Amino acid sequence: MLKFIITFVLGFFFGSILLASQAFSWYRIQEMFHFQSFHMFGLLFSAIATSAVFLYILKRNKQKSIYGNEIEVKPKKLEWKANLFGGLIFGLGWSISGACSAPVYILVGLHWKIGIILLAGAFVGTVLFALVERKLPKA
Repeated sequence: MLKFIITFVLGFFFGSILLASQAFSWYRIQEMFHFQSFHMFGLLFSAIATSAVFLYILKRNKQKSIYGNEIEVKPKKLEWKANLFGGLIFGLGWSISGACSAPVYILVGLHWKIGIILLAGAFVGTVLFALVERKLPKA
């Protein structure tokens, strides 16, 4: 129950940050894809920098995960076809809809119709991937 409460509170704060930073804004996302503003790039780069600093601190102090395991980042094998096509599909969906996965819940919470459509699309995409995944070649 404690993990649920912690997850809920962290999700609430994360959503609040996304809302305050206008990360859900279709206008801001389109602005980014047209290279008209640094707003979203700054938001993304600051998130990457912040997570890198905190990960470094956690690893340096040998902090354990909530399961008691040492925190480690294992390098992933580069699969250029999967990264290229997955990135293209995600990027196209992001630029067309104006929302990525996290802000979709904000859009639903704000009762924007596009949020419900995007959430339904994400669900359909997840189900389709689950059906196709078994037929994909194993890496």
